[in-house]
Amino acid sequence: MKAFLPWVKVFLMGYVATLLAHQGLYALLHALAIVPNPAYNLAPVPPLGIPSVVSLAFFGGLWALPMWALLRTRSRQQQFIGAALFGAVLPTVVALLVVFPLKGLPVAPLTWVIGALLNGAWGLGVAVLMWLFDTAPAETP
Repeated sequence: MKAFLPWVKVFLMGYVATLLAHQGLYALLHALAIVPNPAYNLAPVPPLGIPSVVSLAFFGGLWALPMWALLRTRSRQQQFIGAALFGAVLPTVVALLVVFPLKGLPVAPLTWVIGALLNGAWGLGVAVLMWLFDTAPAETP
């Protein structure tokens, strides 16, 4: 059970980072009229009908797990840089090449930029939370 606990913490930090960093930046981009829809979308998503932002945060928690596995042996500086790069690249590529086409959503060059910014902020948010709550990847076996 003890070996399982760090994974739960990392999942929760990915979940919270989605709500704070990703959606916080999205709210700012909406306020600046860069993105059309407001942050913290509560519209239900199939098949369970849970709010969209809860679904997004759940996947943020899932994405934090492989990121943590890759960065746990790195220095603190490498963790922050790696987390931002991981977030900017991997979730963005999957979202825009897999999820968007499945949902019939358009993908434009600006979508790639915004996706990289939002997901990079998420990754950095996870690293900051790990540091703040003394649960950095290098400190967990």
